[in-house]
Amino acid sequence: MLRILGSSKRLCDGITRRDLLQIGGISALGLGTGTGAANAGQGVAGSRAKACIFVFLFGSPPQHETFDPKPLAAAEIQGEMKAIDTVVPGLQICEGLPQIARIADRLTVVRSMTHEYPIHCCAYVMTGMPTYSIPLETSPRDPQQWPFMGSVVDYLDGRRSGTKSPSMPRNVGLPWRFCSKGSSSDQAGPYAAFLGNSYDPFWTSFEGQGTVIVPKLNADSQTEQVRDPHAGIDAAGRFQLSDGCQLPQELSAHRFDARVHLLQQFDATRPLMDRAAEIGNYDAQQQRAFSLIGSNRIREALDVGRESHAMRERYGISLFGQSCLAARRLVEAGARFVSVFWDPFGPHGASVWDTHSNHFPRLRNYLLPVFDQSYSALIADLDDRGLLDETLVLCTSEHGRTPQIDSKPTGGARHHWSRAYSSVFAGGGMARGRTVGETDSIGGDVVDTPISPKDMQATAYHLLGYDEATTIPDQQGRPHPIAGDGRVRKELLG
Repeated sequence: MLRILGSSKRLCDGITRRDLLQIGGISALGLGTGTGAANAGQGVAGSRAKACIFVFLFGSPPQHETFDPKPLAAAEIQGEMKAIDTVVPGLQICEGLPQIARIADRLTVVRSMTHEYPIHCCAYVMTGMPTYSIPLETSPRDPQQWPFMGSVVDYLDGRRSGTKSPSMPRNVGLPWRFCSKGSSSDQAGPYAAFLGNSYDPFWTSFEGQGTVIVPKLNADSQTEQVRDPHAGIDAAGRFQLSDGCQLPQELSAHRFDARVHLLQQFDATRPLMDRAAEIGNYDAQQQRAFSLIGSNRIREALDVGRESHAMRERYGISLFGQSCLAARRLVEAGARFVSVFWDPFGPHGASVWDTHSNHFPRLRNYLLPVFDQSYSALIADLDDRGLLDETLVLCTSEHGRTPQIDSKPTGGARHHWSRAYSSVFAGGGMARGRTVGETDSIGGDVVDTPISPKDMQATAYHLLGYDEATTIPDQQGRPHPIAGDGRVRKELLG
């Protein structure tokens, strides 16, 4: 066996660069199992989205202080923040989201999200898996896990295109591997599970420092101060490919291209392998590897410094804002599924939206202002560029928070609640200026049009060109519906 020498450092999907450049060894990439996927060769009627941006707010925002305020409820339900009108007649949202109020006519606000797991069930919300439990929260490689939405799209698109190599990675995760900068680096959710590690998101990393000390999660006991980059960064901060997705320092792009050419020449004279199917897989895996490691296109898309200062400020000079800007750039460059994860940074005291304490100070002085600016900029910018109608934007979380405010912790608290919560969708065939679903007078239970996370997934797949009945094979070759028991919800569609 002929080897082309290279570093043994591991790539972002777990293989080594030496394996990548080993002639005859590209099959180590392991692109999933099974023989195919139902309906993977054609689109479905009504599909409009060329790309999807998935925005995930880890820890779970409160429905009352975002998209389902209760201005007529008692103070212990309504809380300290009031409702304001939006540009959509009859639609009110929290006063902490004034910029989103001005672009609400481009959104579908869903007030009736619901499921049965009031825990950090990120994987349940992001995949088609049928049940969930607390041990699965920190076990991303557990055999019970199902593939992330972006991984499913990557897999199905690959089946649809055959051996054609994508010009951009189809499944990109920003700003770093999910929850890798917080106290728990093994949070389940955005992974490929039984499709194989090579369908995990193509992770980026971020080089830069946080500039803003955020309000404490627990004002009664937390001593550390956290400069959370999601709240503010030095403008010189930059995204780049994660360490495992870079070329070795000793291997220039020119030398890499030369090695690719040598490998292609060698392959042209290789004897035919015994099984035609293996040849097809070998070629596709090579093309995938070369496209991910050798191309500068993704590096250029991640370089938000190419944007004007005014555009960068429009999104907000925060990690969340610049991640949203990078997501727009990636979609423009041809990426299919881009995820922006607003996840924990630093010790548990900076655990983002999980406000079991100091609820109102964190919302007023950190969470809502950053979200309001960056999310509204993303939607308006996509629309200004004529991209919103073909770019699906999903913004969701694990669950909501309790209707009753807990006044005992300093700053107040709302705890986990999954019986009713809000999400907001836009673009790609979603309706404009529509409110879907209704909760009761305290925002505790859905009273009209319940929507499950699986319904969200089924509707997203539909808009991306895949029928809800499409299946993917597990490691034993058993077919599983891509959105579990989810169904396309016409109430959401424009």
